[in-house]
Amino acid sequence: MQTNFRPEQLADPQMRESEKILRTCVHCGFCTATCPTYLLLGDELDSPRGRIYLMKRMFERGEPATPQVVKHIDRCLSCLSCMTTCPSGVHYMHLVDHARAHIEETYRRPWHDRLVRGLLAAVLPYPGRFRLALAAARIARPFKAFAAALPAVGPRLAAMLDLAPARLPPPSSMRGPRVFSAEGERRARVALLTGCAQPVLAPAINEATIRLLTRHGVEVVLPEGEGCCGALVHHMGRTASAHAFARRNIDAWMCEVDGQGLDAILITASGCGTTIKDYGFMFRGEPAYAAKAERVASLAKDISEFLATLPLAAPVRETGLVVAYHSACSMQHGQQIREEPKRLLKQAGFVVKDVPEGHICCGSAGTYNMLQPELAARLRTRKTDNIARTGAAIVATGNIGCIAQIAKGFAERGSDVAVLHTAELLDWATGGPEPENLKYLGAAARPPAGPLPVG
Repeated sequence: MQTNFRPEQLADPQMRESEKILRTCVHCGFCTATCPTYLLLGDELDSPRGRIYLMKRMFERGEPATPQVVKHIDRCLSCLSCMTTCPSGVHYMHLVDHARAHIEETYRRPWHDRLVRGLLAAVLPYPGRFRLALAAARIARPFKAFAAALPAVGPRLAAMLDLAPARLPPPSSMRGPRVFSAEGERRARVALLTGCAQPVLAPAINEATIRLLTRHGVEVVLPEGEGCCGALVHHMGRTASAHAFARRNIDAWMCEVDGQGLDAILITASGCGTTIKDYGFMFRGEPAYAAKAERVASLAKDISEFLATLPLAAPVRETGLVVAYHSACSMQHGQQIREEPKRLLKQAGFVVKDVPEGHICCGSAGTYNMLQPELAARLRTRKTDNIARTGAAIVATGNIGCIAQIAKGFAERGSDVAVLHTAELLDWATGGPEPENLKYLGAAARPPAGPLPVG
């Protein structure tokens, strides 16, 4: 694609990077075939190619974002399916992140948009605030119809109330800062990202991960000072906030790297993993953090990616359960991890089925299901319809946002389906406790009781 930037514009490293990405695009249109919003809306401006044209014009002219640009960029899920499809290697993720930051700097959103976005940014990255917000949502849920009727903010408030769980699990007893020793001979020492939303919504995920790792000879560190990875606010264009969260994590992990050392930094939420693996790019212009951020990014691994390098123990119980594997967009498109989780589940004795249209987003996408509830609901229905076609009673995935979104979809259908993290199933198969969600499955979907027969 031909570009027309002025030399003074290209003096800005961010603009220079975006100009390079724009020139990579040959506007072939392959991306339109796998873009969820284009499939739903059929509007060229709601495809990656159309958004690239909008961003190109905005950047070249050096103008503030317009309502048209904001509308179509806001509709982008950042699922990155277009990056998997693109034959030219266009790095759409960095381009759209730049556009979002430019929108945040140059465009004054309507009051209701500022209110909702500000609320999400002030609550979601902080576990204590998030827990209080979810408790308040439970109290407010009977008034959802009233909330939905409020002008401008109604549909978004209703979506937030819908997504809040009916029952909130208690805080984990395995919180950090803490070190969990390996059982037997130590094979590796890793840090585990605790995160922000996941330990509130599903503390069992990190608990299962810690049990699974220590059982296989891995020492697990929950460092002091780490927390939200910054992804949620980063994709809202709030660059300064995202970098503040990231710096805190980098400092916490580098203390361990420089101390007793780390073989990996493990992440159980693939949306966080995609961002942490990009820390090197995010901090490339900060001399004080560039090298440290690059080191952290090189150590970052999804839990399935790391487990695939270990000789996992044979399953201790027979399941034969059919599991539909939902590959989160941030896993398959953002990190290019596709086969490892399925291979691990099969190794643990599960019958794994691929989901039709598995490359299409479920509609969670960080805060997307609260900011774009109508489109997210359509994608959720499409995803649960496709999962239902597999006949599986269990869905395995590697991202807390997908878990909440898909579980909501099956609850709406009244279906008896358990949505679990891959690590929970692997922990259970190799000796851990039965995941809570499995206890509610119908008798026909449950595995045989007892351990594997001997001999």
